[in-house]
Amino acid sequence: MSAEKINPYKDSKLGKKEQVAQMFDTISGNYDDLNRVISLGIDVKWRKKVVEIVGKNNPKQILDIATGTGDLAIMMSALKPDKIVGLDISAGMLEVGKQKISKANLSDKIEMIVGDSENMPFSDNTFDAITVSFGVRNFANLNKGLKEIARVLKPTGVLVILETSNPTKFPFKQGYKFYTNFILPIIGKIFSKDKVAYSYLSESANSFPFGKAFNNILQKNGFTHTKDTPVTFGVATIYTATK
Repeated sequence: MSAEKINPYKDSKLGKKEQVAQMFDTISGNYDDLNRVISLGIDVKWRKKVVEIVGKNNPKQILDIATGTGDLAIMMSALKPDKIVGLDISAGMLEVGKQKISKANLSDKIEMIVGDSENMPFSDNTFDAITVSFGVRNFANLNKGLKEIARVLKPTGVLVILETSNPTKFPFKQGYKFYTNFILPIIGKIFSKDKVAYSYLSESANSFPFGKAFNNILQKNGFTHTKDTPVTFGVATIYTATK
C-alpha cells in the first residue's frame, strides 16, 4: 500500500490531512520525549547534519515544513539567518514549539505558522533553504507538496529532507523490521494517549519510498541535483536537491 493511502485512523471519515493534524494535536504534549526514546536520541545527530548542509548556503530566509515542536528550526537559528518560518498543520505541536522558542529568546527570529504544505501562503521564489524532517511521508498528496516546495524555493536555494528509510543490509534490515513492527507500537502505547498514532508512524515509515525511488519522485516534481545520504545503517536518509 502506498504511503499516501495509509491513514492514522482507519475508521475516520476525515481525509488524511485532517487525521494527521488531529493525531499530532493529540500527541503534541509528549511528542518530544517520545521521539528521543524511539530514536534512542540519534535523531538529534541527524538534525545536526541537516543544519550543517543548510549552512553551506548561508541562507537568509529559511522555511521549515512540518516543523512540529520546532526542534530543527531552533537548531538552524545558529546559522544566523534573517528569518526562519516554521510551518505545520498541527496547532497543538506549534503551541509546544512556541513555548520552546520563547524560552530560547528566539521569538523575533522564528515565526510559527499553522498551514498546509500543499498550499502555502508564500510568494514564488521566497526561501534560500527549505527543510522537512520526518514530514514528507505525512503529506496527503506527495507530488503536490513537492511541487509547492519547488514553487516557493529560490532558484539558487536548497531543499534538505530528513526522512525515515528502511535498511537494506543484513542484519539491520531484519532488526529494523522487528523494531518498527513490534517494539515501536508497544513504546507508543505505553507513553502515548493516542494508541494508533505510533502504529501509523511505523506503518507509514515502512511503506514510504526511499533512496533512488524518492530521488526519482523529487526529479519528477521539478528538482535536480538530487542526492540521498543514508544515516545510521539506513534507518533514515538525508536528501538534498535544488530546483
